[in-house]
Order: sequence, then structure tokens, then C-alpha cells
Amino acid sequence: MLSAARRFISLSTASAMASVHGITVKNAQGEDTPLSNYQGKVLIIVNVASQCGLTNSNYNQFKELLDVYKKDGLEVLAFPCNQFGGQEPSCEIDIAAFVADKFKFEPTLFQKIDVNGDNTAPLYKFLKQEKGGFLVDAIKWNFTKFLVGRDGHVIKRFSPTTEPKDMKKDIEAALQAKL
Repeated sequence: MLSAARRFISLSTASAMASVHGITVKNAQGEDTPLSNYQGKVLIIVNVASQCGLTNSNYNQFKELLDVYKKDGLEVLAFPCNQFGGQEPSCEIDIAAFVADKFKFEPTLFQKIDVNGDNTAPLYKFLKQEKGGFLVDAIKWNFTKFLVGRDGHVIKRFSPTTEPKDMKKDIEAALQAKL
């Protein structure tokens, strides 16, 4: 019974949020990080996993996108998740080292979270409420991507198999949009 009450409070909190800027998450070091720190930026929020078949193409292309668009206000916020095939068993320190060593890239990495189920992080409750998925709102696999505008609202949700390079048109439009 208490668990159901907690879920209700969490869902109520997520639905009351006006944008992602009203949400605080934990960074890879476990420190509170208000997403309001990213106000005015265009964000790609993505659940990541180091041992997934999609890892190489996604990290390489995120790096390429940031090389081009970071100066214009693009940020990639990576949230490790071990809910899909146990493909992210490492701790945040090891994940950061893996990405830096293999891809020569240091994404903004956050604490490992759940994106589905009873322990879904408030951020992902909000993202899924703003842009549901095909047939169901649940995140279906690693590297589901949400493009978030400068105002903190989800512009578009991209499937795990959508390559980051195929998001360019939407990223450019979001970067050109005014607050």
C-alpha cells in the first residue's frame, strides 16, 4: 500500500513539472544537479549502456554532433541504465572511463537510473508523459533519445535504432528556435 502511495506522489510530482528544468537529477558523482542549469540549451537526453550493440554508433555520433553544435547550445545528457539485458553493469566511474578511452568523448554523465517500472526516475516519467512511444510509452531499449528544446519541453522522441546523425535536421531546427 505504501509503495502505491509513493508511486502516486512520484507521478503527481512528474506531471506537475512544467519542463525538465524543474527536475533535479544526480550526476555521476552522486551530487544533485538541477536541470535548470541547462535552461536555454537544446538537450539530447538518452539512456545509455556500454555493452549494447548500439553503443559504438551512438557514442561516436554524439561526439560528432557535439563537435559541430555544442558552440550553438547542444548538450548530450547520458543516463546509464541496466534494465535492458544487463548491458550496463558498471559503476559511473567505470562508464565514464570506458567512454573517454574508447570514444575520446566525455558526455555529461549522470547516475545510473531506471527508465521503466516501479523505480522509474522522475525525469523519465516526465519525458514519457511529454512524448509517448509507439503503442506503449515504456522505453523499449538502450539509446532511446529525447530531443528537448531550450524551453525544457520534449520536441521529439527517437527510437533506439535512430542514429544520432539522423537527428540533425531536428537539432538544427531546435537550435534556431527562440525561447
